This record gives sequence, C-alpha cells and structure tokens, in this order.
Amino acid sequence: MTGWWRIVEMNLWDLRAIDLLSLAFIQFRRDRPGQFRFIAVKVSMDCAKGERDGRPSVEFTCDGNDDGDKAIGRGWAVIEQDGSLSGHI
Repeated sequence: MTGWWRIVEMNLWDLRAIDLLSLAFIQFRRDRPGQFRFIAVKVSMDCAKGERDGRPSVEFTCDGNDDGDKAIGRGWAVIEQDGSLSGHI
C-alpha cells in the first residue's frame, strides 16, 4: 500500500471542499510515517499493516492540526478489488 493516493470522495464534503487548500491525499511510506491532507486538516500517521476480508489494509493513528487546532484520531484503509483505496478517517 506504499504510495500516494488522491482523496476524491468523503461522506460529509464535496470535492471542492475536500480540496480547499490543496489536493486532498493520503500517503503511506515504507520507512517513515504516513500523512494525509484534506480541507484544512494536515496530519502525520503511525501505520500498521494488516488484512481485511483477505485484502491488504492498514490501520493508523494520526496527529496534526485542523486550521491551527490540534487534530488527533485513527482510521483504516483497504485496497478494493478494483485497485481503489477505501477506508475511514
């Protein structure tokens, strides 16, 4: 799952909102923490590889900021059969 993935859909916001300050993305790195950015949220992630329903996945905790306010949380992502990435932040 190493790589840079473009975020194109979220439950609460349309694409224009998601890309408010820059293109929304999530990035998983082999040797460093991952990161994601959308709207005014920018965080680093501590990731752990896994598997969900027989597909490669990652679970993560995150720490960063949302327009200057502290932002912490957790989430997961899985590679779908069509090669796309889906998950929950």
